[in-house]
Amino acid sequence: MHLRMALTDKGDKKMKQFLQGIKDGAAIGIGYFSVSFTFGLAAVSSGLCWWEALLISMMNLTSAGQFAGITIMASAGSYIEMAVSQFIINLRYALMGISLSQKVDRNFRAGQKSFLGFAITDEIFAVAMSREGEIGSVYFGGLAVLPYLGWTFGTLTGAVCGNILPANIGNALGIAIYGMFIAIIVPAMKADSRIFKMAALAVLLSCCMHYLPVLGKVSEGFSIIICAVAASAIGAAIEPMDGAANL
Repeated sequence: MHLRMALTDKGDKKMKQFLQGIKDGAAIGIGYFSVSFTFGLAAVSSGLCWWEALLISMMNLTSAGQFAGITIMASAGSYIEMAVSQFIINLRYALMGISLSQKVDRNFRAGQKSFLGFAITDEIFAVAMSREGEIGSVYFGGLAVLPYLGWTFGTLTGAVCGNILPANIGNALGIAIYGMFIAIIVPAMKADSRIFKMAALAVLLSCCMHYLPVLGKVSEGFSIIICAVAASAIGAAIEPMDGAANL
């Protein structure tokens, strides 16, 4: 009897953790649906089929990496461009994974940590790290459910609508991706002038890569890589973040 009650209490505790994770991830899932809808539109307009766009989102959970990936695909970039760009764009997730691995409980097995590594995004990482105490696999699983579903079904909806909507409406909606990037970077630039300087530098470098005769011959994929790395390196050297100079 006591064993049955203990198992019941343990099951109830896990269910509460799972439901709490779903609750904490609900807002992220809603936001991901709108962003991935734009990705679906962009993927179809780049020449991908709806199922190809869906497959990309099912196997990845990285907005910036996926948008950069379809840009390289559309410009017939090389595998090297794709590999290097994805490595640079998604390198931060490795650091997030290392940090979050120090917060999980001792029951987090190796296979579950692999899922944790797959499901880490900026928003999921922020919510998980802000939670008091250790993080269990059940809670993290609940936290990742709605963001993953939102990202996947948002992509499917956008890709299908991209095939149905008139071309002029699809092109107009495709502009939303630029609005998304602006919405992400502007608040950070307002809070820290160093971010504004580095963003402006990246824009300047991108213009140089596009308009200067010699640099204009560089493919679009490598242009993204060069601008991102150069702006980050110059920013780290000239305007280091607090405490970075002491490392």
